[in-house]
Amino acid sequence: MPDTGPRPLRADAQRNRQRLLDAAVRAFSQRGPEVTLESVARAAGVGIGTLYRHFPTREALVEAAYRNELGKLCDAAAELLEESPPDQALRIWMDRFVDYLATKRGMADALRLVIAAGTNPFAQSRDRLLAALGLLLEAATQAGSVRADVTAADVLTSLSGVSLAAGEPAQREQAGRLLDLLMDGLRYGTGRPAT
Repeated sequence: MPDTGPRPLRADAQRNRQRLLDAAVRAFSQRGPEVTLESVARAAGVGIGTLYRHFPTREALVEAAYRNELGKLCDAAAELLEESPPDQALRIWMDRFVDYLATKRGMADALRLVIAAGTNPFAQSRDRLLAALGLLLEAATQAGSVRADVTAADVLTSLSGVSLAAGEPAQREQAGRLLDLLMDGLRYGTGRPAT
Protein backbone atom coordinates (compact mmCIF):
# COMPACT_ATOMS: atom_id res chain seq x y z
CA MET A 1 0.00 0.00 0.00
CA PRO A 2 1.50 3.37 -0.99
CA ASP A 3 2.34 5.95 1.64
CA THR A 4 -0.41 8.58 1.76
CA GLY A 5 1.28 10.93 4.24
CA PRO A 6 2.34 14.43 3.31
CA ARG A 7 5.29 14.57 0.98
CA PRO A 8 8.38 16.41 2.20
CA LEU A 9 8.75 19.91 0.84
CA ARG A 10 11.18 20.59 -2.00
CA ALA A 11 14.23 22.59 -0.93
CA ASP A 12 12.95 25.81 -2.51
CA ALA A 13 9.52 25.35 -0.92
CA GLN A 14 11.17 24.76 2.47
CA ARG A 15 13.22 27.95 2.07
CA ASN A 16 10.09 29.92 1.15
CA ARG A 17 8.24 28.49 4.16
CA GLN A 18 11.09 29.45 6.50
CA ARG A 19 11.30 32.97 5.04
CA LEU A 20 7.55 33.34 5.57
CA LEU A 21 7.84 32.20 9.19
CA ASP A 22 10.72 34.57 9.90
CA ALA A 23 8.89 37.48 8.25
CA ALA A 24 5.71 36.65 10.18
CA VAL A 25 7.52 36.67 13.53
CA ARG A 26 9.02 40.09 12.76
CA ALA A 27 5.74 41.51 11.48
CA PHE A 28 3.45 40.23 14.23
CA SER A 29 6.00 41.11 16.95
CA GLN A 30 6.53 44.65 15.69
CA ARG A 31 3.14 45.62 14.23
CA GLY A 32 0.61 43.35 15.93
CA PRO A 33 -2.09 41.06 14.61
CA GLU A 34 -3.51 43.53 12.08
CA VAL A 35 -0.47 43.30 9.80
CA THR A 36 -1.54 42.31 6.31
CA LEU A 37 -0.60 38.91 4.99
CA GLU A 38 0.41 40.60 1.75
CA SER A 39 3.06 42.57 3.65
CA VAL A 40 4.33 39.36 5.28
CA ALA A 41 4.61 37.70 1.86
CA ARG A 42 6.34 40.80 0.43
CA ALA A 43 8.82 40.88 3.35
CA ALA A 44 9.56 37.19 2.74
CA GLY A 45 10.14 37.85 -0.96
CA VAL A 46 7.31 35.57 -2.12
CA GLY A 47 3.86 36.02 -3.58
CA ILE A 48 0.64 35.88 -1.59
CA GLY A 49 -0.24 32.59 -3.30
CA THR A 50 2.90 31.00 -1.86
CA LEU A 51 1.91 32.20 1.60
CA TYR A 52 -1.57 30.70 1.28
CA ARG A 53 -0.20 27.39 -0.05
CA HIS A 54 1.80 27.02 3.15
CA PHE A 55 -0.60 28.72 5.56
CA PRO A 56 -4.25 28.79 4.50
CA THR A 57 -5.29 31.17 7.30
CA ARG A 58 -3.81 34.00 9.35
CA GLU A 59 -4.17 31.82 12.45
CA ALA A 60 -2.25 28.97 10.80
CA LEU A 61 0.60 31.37 9.99
CA VAL A 62 0.72 32.84 13.51
CA GLU A 63 0.67 29.41 15.14
CA ALA A 64 3.35 28.04 12.82
CA ALA A 65 5.53 31.11 13.40
CA TYR A 66 5.25 30.72 17.17
CA ARG A 67 5.95 26.98 17.04
CA ASN A 68 8.93 27.60 14.76
CA GLU A 69 10.45 30.02 17.29
CA LEU A 70 9.86 27.49 20.07
CA GLY A 71 11.42 24.75 17.96
CA LYS A 72 14.51 26.83 17.21
CA LEU A 73 14.99 27.53 20.92
CA CYS A 74 14.50 23.92 21.99
CA ASP A 75 16.66 22.50 19.18
CA ALA A 76 19.44 24.92 20.12
CA ALA A 77 20.10 23.03 23.37
CA ALA A 78 21.75 20.05 21.66
CA GLU A 79 23.51 22.29 19.14
CA LEU A 80 24.97 24.49 21.88
CA LEU A 81 26.25 21.44 23.77
CA GLU A 82 28.17 20.40 20.65
CA GLU A 83 29.76 23.85 20.38
CA SER A 84 30.46 24.90 23.98
CA PRO A 85 31.17 23.50 27.45
CA PRO A 86 27.89 22.62 29.20
CA ASP A 87 27.77 25.60 31.59
CA GLN A 88 28.48 28.02 28.76
CA ALA A 89 25.89 26.31 26.56
CA LEU A 90 23.36 26.71 29.37
CA ARG A 91 24.14 30.41 29.77
CA ILE A 92 23.88 31.05 26.01
CA TRP A 93 20.54 29.19 25.95
CA MET A 94 19.30 31.40 28.80
CA ASP A 95 19.92 34.48 26.64
CA ARG A 96 18.02 32.88 23.80
CA PHE A 97 15.15 32.04 26.15
CA VAL A 98 14.80 35.70 27.17
CA ASP A 99 14.79 36.67 23.49
CA TYR A 100 12.18 33.97 22.76
CA LEU A 101 9.89 35.29 25.52
CA ALA A 102 10.29 38.83 24.21
CA THR A 103 9.19 37.60 20.76
CA LYS A 104 6.29 35.67 22.29
CA ARG A 105 5.24 38.77 24.21
CA GLY A 106 5.44 40.79 20.99
CA MET A 107 3.19 38.25 19.27
CA ALA A 108 0.72 38.08 22.19
CA ASP A 109 -2.17 39.79 20.41
CA ALA A 110 -1.74 37.64 17.32
CA LEU A 111 -1.54 34.50 19.46
CA ARG A 112 -4.78 35.47 21.21
CA LEU A 113 -6.48 35.33 17.81
CA VAL A 114 -5.22 31.75 17.38
CA ILE A 115 -6.60 30.81 20.79
CA ALA A 116 -9.92 32.49 20.00
CA ALA A 117 -10.10 30.35 16.84
CA GLY A 118 -9.98 27.23 19.04
CA THR A 119 -6.33 26.23 18.90
CA ASN A 120 -3.87 26.15 21.78
CA PRO A 121 -0.43 26.99 20.37
CA PHE A 122 1.10 26.54 23.83
CA ALA A 123 -0.15 22.97 24.37
CA GLN A 124 3.29 21.36 24.44
CA SER A 125 5.51 24.39 24.97
CA ARG A 126 6.33 23.77 28.62
CA ASP A 127 7.18 20.11 28.05
CA ARG A 128 9.48 20.99 25.15
CA LEU A 129 11.18 23.77 27.12
CA LEU A 130 11.68 21.51 30.14
CA ALA A 131 13.19 18.78 27.94
CA ALA A 132 15.66 21.22 26.35
CA LEU A 133 16.59 22.77 29.67
CA GLY A 134 16.86 19.33 31.26
CA LEU A 135 19.35 18.26 28.58
CA LEU A 136 21.51 21.31 29.29
CA LEU A 137 21.30 20.92 33.08
CA GLU A 138 22.12 17.22 32.94
CA ALA A 139 25.22 17.86 30.84
CA ALA A 140 26.35 20.69 33.13
CA THR A 141 25.70 18.59 36.24
CA GLN A 142 27.68 15.67 34.84
CA ALA A 143 30.52 18.05 34.02
CA GLY A 144 30.43 19.26 37.64
CA SER A 145 29.79 22.85 36.59
CA VAL A 146 26.32 23.29 38.16
CA ARG A 147 24.59 22.00 41.25
CA ALA A 148 22.74 18.70 41.05
CA ASP A 149 19.88 19.72 43.34
CA VAL A 150 18.09 22.09 40.93
CA THR A 151 15.38 20.94 38.56
CA ALA A 152 14.65 22.12 35.05
CA ALA A 153 11.29 23.40 36.32
CA ASP A 154 13.07 25.54 38.94
CA VAL A 155 15.36 27.08 36.33
CA LEU A 156 12.52 27.61 33.85
CA THR A 157 10.55 29.47 36.52
CA SER A 158 13.61 31.58 37.32
CA LEU A 159 14.16 32.38 33.64
CA SER A 160 10.53 33.37 33.29
CA GLY A 161 10.94 35.68 36.28
CA VAL A 162 14.00 37.32 34.72
CA SER A 163 12.04 37.83 31.53
CA LEU A 164 9.09 39.36 33.37
CA ALA A 165 11.36 41.71 35.33
CA ALA A 166 13.68 42.70 32.50
CA GLY A 167 12.22 41.44 29.24
CA GLU A 168 11.96 44.67 27.28
CA PRO A 169 14.66 45.40 24.67
CA ALA A 170 15.83 48.44 26.65
CA GLN A 171 16.40 46.16 29.66
CA ARG A 172 18.54 43.60 27.83
CA GLU A 173 21.71 44.57 29.71
CA GLN A 174 19.93 44.15 33.05
CA ALA A 175 18.52 40.80 31.92
CA GLY A 176 22.08 39.66 31.18
CA ARG A 177 23.21 40.60 34.68
CA LEU A 178 20.25 38.74 36.19
CA LEU A 179 21.07 35.67 34.12
CA ASP A 180 24.68 35.86 35.34
CA LEU A 181 23.37 35.91 38.92
CA LEU A 182 21.23 32.88 38.18
CA MET A 183 24.25 31.04 36.76
CA ASP A 184 26.27 31.98 39.85
CA GLY A 185 23.54 30.43 41.98
CA LEU A 186 23.60 27.29 39.87
CA ARG A 187 27.37 27.03 40.30
CA TYR A 188 27.28 27.63 44.08
CA GLY A 189 28.56 24.58 45.92
CA THR A 190 30.25 22.97 42.92
CA GLY A 191 33.68 24.32 43.71
CA ARG A 192 33.59 26.21 40.40
CA PRO A 193 34.22 29.94 40.52
CA ALA A 194 31.27 32.19 39.91
CA THR A 195 31.45 34.27 36.74
